[in-house]
Amino acid sequence: MTLPDTVHTLTLLASGAENGEHGGVSANPFATGLGALAVLLLLLWITTRFNRDR
Repeated sequence: MTLPDTVHTLTLLASGAENGEHGGVSANPFATGLGALAVLLLLLWITTRFNRDR
């Protein structure tokens, strides 16, 4: 992919976003929130495993 092709593609994407058009189905906010919570809890669990006082 060349630079002019990339610029053209990004320009088309930006022009579609200005008009409020969506390119497809948006993500479910409930599923996104649960996924983020699960990732954060996993990171918290990993962090606490490494921070044990021995």
